[in-house]
Amino acid sequence: MTASSHKAVAGGSARAGRTGRSGAGRAQGRAVRKRRPLRTAGIVAVSLLVLITAGAGWFYFKLNGNITTFGAEGVSPQRPAEGAGGQNVLVIGSDSRSGDNSSLGGGEGDVGRSDTAFLLHIYGDSKHAVAVSIPRDTLVEIPPCRLPNGKWTGAQHNAMFNAAFSVGESAQGNPACTQNTVEKLSGVRVDHTVVVDFEGFSKMTSAVGGVPVCLPKDIYQGDLNPNRHSRGERIFAKGPQNVSGQQALDYVRIRHGIGDNSDIGRIQRQQAFVGSLIKKVKEQGFNPTTLLPLANAATQSMTVDPGLDSADKLLSFAMSLKDIDLHNTKFVTLPWRYQGARVAIVHPDADRLWADIKADRTLDGKDAGGPGSAGAASASPSPSGTGAGTGTGTGTDASPGTGTGTGVSVAVYNGTTATGLAARAADQLKSAGFTVTGTSTARTQDHATTVVEYGAGKEAEARTVAARFRGAQLVPTATAGVNVVLGATYASDPALESPAAPGPDPSPGSSASGSSSDIAGKARSADDNICSDLSYG
Repeated sequence: MTASSHKAVAGGSARAGRTGRSGAGRAQGRAVRKRRPLRTAGIVAVSLLVLITAGAGWFYFKLNGNITTFGAEGVSPQRPAEGAGGQNVLVIGSDSRSGDNSSLGGGEGDVGRSDTAFLLHIYGDSKHAVAVSIPRDTLVEIPPCRLPNGKWTGAQHNAMFNAAFSVGESAQGNPACTQNTVEKLSGVRVDHTVVVDFEGFSKMTSAVGGVPVCLPKDIYQGDLNPNRHSRGERIFAKGPQNVSGQQALDYVRIRHGIGDNSDIGRIQRQQAFVGSLIKKVKEQGFNPTTLLPLANAATQSMTVDPGLDSADKLLSFAMSLKDIDLHNTKFVTLPWRYQGARVAIVHPDADRLWADIKADRTLDGKDAGGPGSAGAASASPSPSGTGAGTGTGTGTDASPGTGTGTGVSVAVYNGTTATGLAARAADQLKSAGFTVTGTSTARTQDHATTVVEYGAGKEAEARTVAARFRGAQLVPTATAGVNVVLGATYASDPALESPAAPGPDPSPGSSASGSSSDIAGKARSADDNICSDLSYG
């Protein structure tokens, strides 16, 4: 074979090799081209996931940066025992005019003030909730509270409830002092406290696209600010409408020109507003699209206790409310009566309400402790002599008992400011054959009527005790035995009676009721018509 022949063969082989590789390459190229769209889609998906995750992380970082907390060092070391179940959240509306709030109207100065407060109890079954509004002018005992400089104040007696938030006169207010005051007057342990100021409230209503409300009459500028001494322009028309931002704030602040111009009437409209807001959020759905903008708006002007100091905790708390039915979301006002220009708490009606909450019992007397709950009977006992029971059932008027105290043991507590009352009652009970196990001062000294608390199996004995005191009321508790908490009716006439005479009628205009069922009948639900019952007086 010649050299040229070798070249020819080599060339042919080379061409054949190139031809073979070219064909395989084309086939491989086609395979590569077929896989590239799938690989590209995967890259896009991963990229989107990274972006979404990063975006969520950024948003959570933003929310965390929004949140302001108040120090737990101001919370009283003497706190009520935990109740039978559920959670208690104190919500305070602050009308401080400091910072961005100054442009939203109101009074002068930058001291934190509170005109709105309610204790929200979320039941253990996560399907019921009740908000108890506390009128700002309610006369209460404000326990020692911590000042901004670290010192503690002395207790204030017969002070207005909203004064607690202003203790220390700081722009941020004193939420720990308000929490201490609520725990003192109710005997209910507060799990969380949340303060929402003007700006935060305004932004939240805008974040949900407005809130449906209703006015019983036309409202003018002079109704919102009576100091202008003129009617001014109309700012709200009578009837249903949607409000947000500044207009929503004006709605919940109105107290003049409607009903009797009272704070009580304003509370009813505020309850209707909160119910409508909850309904609006539930209609939009408990999902990130709804909750994240709302959370962003809320946290920008919200102050919370250390237990809610992160976005995770706040959103987790919000999600825990998603299964509560609107009809089972109730609003009530703490039983009250006028005492001059102020508001006094009506006992024992308020005591029964707090007892129901501590026992995780709904307003209509049902145990709502949820799966695994031992029910109201397992409620953690409260300190004796509170006048606020924690057991099963509802309070009732006392009927005559056996008439003899033989074999009946009872502890006596003075629920008034009259000195020596417990000792006097104890001596009288001993003379009637009762066994007195001890005497002391009750946790609060503002009881209008005498209350007889009784534990499981002690109702008959409690009736025997109650029959000795004029107008006495029975309140079941989770504590053992029988306690009598003396009220003003006994202080005014310290003598034992049998059978018990009817107690005094409540003053006109009050919310006093005879039983928990009466309170339930006056409660507002989040699904009530927004135009119903908006104007006390």
